[in-house]
Amino acid sequence: MKNILIVDDEDKLRKLLSRIIKLEGFEIFQAADCRRALKILERQNIDVAICDVKLPDGNGVELTKTIKENHPATEVILLTAYGNIPDGVQAIKNGAFDYITKGDDNNKIIPLLHRAIEKVELTKRVQQLEQQLGDRYSFDSIVGKSKNIQDAIALAKRVAQTDSTVLLTGETGTGKEVFAQAIHQKGRRNNRPFVAANCATFGKELLESELFGHKVGAFTGAVKDKKGLFEEADSGTLFLDEIGELDLSLQAKLLRVIETGEFLKLGESRSQQTNVRIIAATNRNLESEIEKGRFREDLYYRIAVFTIKLPALNDRPADIEPLTLKFLHSLSTKMGKPVKRIHPKAIEALTTHAWRGNIRELKNVIERALILCDEKELNIRHLPSEFNAETGKFHPVSTFELAQAEKKHIQTVLNYTEGNKTKAARLLNIALTTLYRKISEYDIQG
Repeated sequence: MKNILIVDDEDKLRKLLSRIIKLEGFEIFQAADCRRALKILERQNIDVAICDVKLPDGNGVELTKTIKENHPATEVILLTAYGNIPDGVQAIKNGAFDYITKGDDNNKIIPLLHRAIEKVELTKRVQQLEQQLGDRYSFDSIVGKSKNIQDAIALAKRVAQTDSTVLLTGETGTGKEVFAQAIHQKGRRNNRPFVAANCATFGKELLESELFGHKVGAFTGAVKDKKGLFEEADSGTLFLDEIGELDLSLQAKLLRVIETGEFLKLGESRSQQTNVRIIAATNRNLESEIEKGRFREDLYYRIAVFTIKLPALNDRPADIEPLTLKFLHSLSTKMGKPVKRIHPKAIEALTTHAWRGNIRELKNVIERALILCDEKELNIRHLPSEFNAETGKFHPVSTFELAQAEKKHIQTVLNYTEGNKTKAARLLNIALTTLYRKISEYDIQG
């Protein structure tokens, strides 16, 4: 039930409004002056305050400002016997939802109240989503108690409060984008955009357009103006993943943006200003790349102001079990699977595995295992064959049996991905071309 506060020193009007609004199913609170209204607001979660402008101990226009400063989610509708433009303008500036003249309120107040409630619900929903986003990308979401991961988190928290450029290094799959998101969420720009670009995904020309944008006609296919990521990330954070893959000519342009805060769109002659924080990431040794002439030394010193090395999963074996349980819970919920726990032998097999793909590989293994598991417990037999302790023993198996098992497994994964072969190849940990060959060889539907 929504809570409505009516603030008016006229007892009859206050009671009349209360009766009318209560018929709409709202909970009503009443106050005859500013002091009592503020006390109610401190004790109750008020959604909308309907307030007279002239009050014994103050002015409704100024009361609106106080309410919005201390209770920003509460909407305020002001009523006045003698409406005037300056008061109306100031009321809106102070955050009032609307300002109406008494006498008109009989027809207007209920529809207006419902519109105010809609705005309150939207505001609360946005706040809830922002909270969920903050929780998802906060440092608390990073699983691990090992000293090396905790040291990395401590460094990231320290630099998050600044606008310094950060370079995240480490093997592929160690969670560099998760760290970048957490740094952004903990920083002063957390209410501004976080924009990510993978420098290895695009060719040189396309990446330049992605980063800086282009004007219509700048190149074949540029049929309209396009904002670049620097423009979209303005006042926020731009995360440049795999920066070691950046072409040398683009490195020079990136350096100019970092040094001057200016960039040039493709096909544009006038530069634009941008104010972004840059977080870069790489799995390459950039100092070695500098020696080979593949990375600019001046750019390196610009992006490596504060470097954080993320540990490989093999260097933090104690964190494999909690990471596994996290993925088990989130993925089983997403997939609608009844799996609630994992057998100790499966945990042991996962802990002793050589994780070349790090956390990303672990997540893929758990997702693939859940596809095959229809029980409440994930067992070692649901894991890929290399995890099964029994694979070291010799069991004569015919080629036909192996082929049938492989065909069934591929079909199961394809069914799960609803025919998405790229995702299926990733889950199977094989090349896409290999998957197409297997589909043809085994006459698999999907």
